[in-house]
Amino acid sequence: MPADPLTDTVSARICRHMNDDHAEAVIAYARHYGGVETAESARMVAVRPEAMELEVDGATIQIAFDHTLSDSEDAHQTLVGMLRSMPKPTP
Repeated sequence: MPADPLTDTVSARICRHMNDDHAEAVIAYARHYGGVETAESARMVAVRPEAMELEVDGATIQIAFDHTLSDSEDAHQTLVGMLRSMPKPTP
């Protein structure tokens, strides 16, 4: 099945999935890539080819990707890769 172009509708679907099913990952993006180390809450607002937009503790931040996303599959792989490249928290 081919990947979907990264339209506003696809962005909304990705954001809904991330916010509903992977809220802890969204906070991790804000803390690690967004530099908001004390983030209490974070919501993914948009995924665009160049960056993701998060609302973190009421403020909007942009986190640039290391390349321009081509489609929904590229977005998926990039978001997973970003999460996997973060240092693991120590217990």
